[in-house]
Amino acid sequence: MQNVRKGEELNEKELKAFLQKEELINDNTSDWKVTQFTHGYSNLTYLIEIENKEYVLRRPPFGAIKRGHDMGREFKVQSGIQKAFPKVPHMYAYTEDETILGCPFYIMEKVDGIILNVKETKKRNVSADEFKTIANAWLDTFVALHNVDYKEASLEDLGKPEGYVERQVSNWGKQYLKAATDDVPAAEKVMKWMQEHQPKTYAHSLVHNDFKYDNVVFKDDSWTEVNAVLDWEMATLGDPMMDLGTSLGYWTMASDHPFVQQGIPSPTIMEGNPGRSEIVELYAQKSGRQIDHLVFYYVFGLFKIAVIAQQIYYRYSKGLTTDPRFAQLNKAAELLCNLSLQAIQKNKID
Repeated sequence: MQNVRKGEELNEKELKAFLQKEELINDNTSDWKVTQFTHGYSNLTYLIEIENKEYVLRRPPFGAIKRGHDMGREFKVQSGIQKAFPKVPHMYAYTEDETILGCPFYIMEKVDGIILNVKETKKRNVSADEFKTIANAWLDTFVALHNVDYKEASLEDLGKPEGYVERQVSNWGKQYLKAATDDVPAAEKVMKWMQEHQPKTYAHSLVHNDFKYDNVVFKDDSWTEVNAVLDWEMATLGDPMMDLGTSLGYWTMASDHPFVQQGIPSPTIMEGNPGRSEIVELYAQKSGRQIDHLVFYYVFGLFKIAVIAQQIYYRYSKGLTTDPRFAQLNKAAELLCNLSLQAIQKNKID
């Protein structure tokens, strides 16, 4: 948490009037305190403390186009799955009235608990035995998410699961080419391989598309229960194994290249965490799903992360962002493409 960044302040008068209209506060002249969550690089998230209550506000980044930052969609997903999958924050209010903040936004519950990023892990000195518990609770939650009956939750219009894999392979390839700044031979080879080796038949489920340790809230430091899953902006309907592949791409290990560990910082590198192959075995046991085409799903996960890194570097190279952390992301993207090709050649994910 930090003070609100300059230029990202909330309109106090209009927002308090909205909160009162939605019966979330009694008096629009009540004192409040607003802080900003530092986690994440996409949608902006604020904590509002007022009248002895705590609310979280989510809005798109300033200047962002609506596509990819659809607040209404994110609000609908979490509202819709609340009964079938209660591990989501309670949704209070959503509006498209841009006279309040200049953009659509929504208000949700602040979920108490622990978000396990690298900094928090080091601060708590999490042990190897604890990580075994953490990984199991994380996986149980992942399996439960994939088991949600999306039709019963009235989420059929969230996406089109038929043809999902083909569209994902094609779309992420196009996005890479649009953002490319360097000649990376491995990227072309990986894109061609994925086109030729993608599965044609697969299960259909709700997919989160960003399921990792720092997007879940653990209830407490017993690590046995997840209170909530956060960041639903990329959720859709598709192949649950694509979701698993993305999570495996983020699942860095102590044996991985140091540049990968720096580029994808994750508590998963610490002792006690299962390796990627173990995660797959545990997921299969817990879900009862047969996992075929594993290398494809892992390669897709790595390539997707490579594209995200390359897109950020492209904006940096054009002077659209000046954050010095982004200066080497083209190299990270190249490394991830090379790792994808290496996984294809070795037919292994570890």
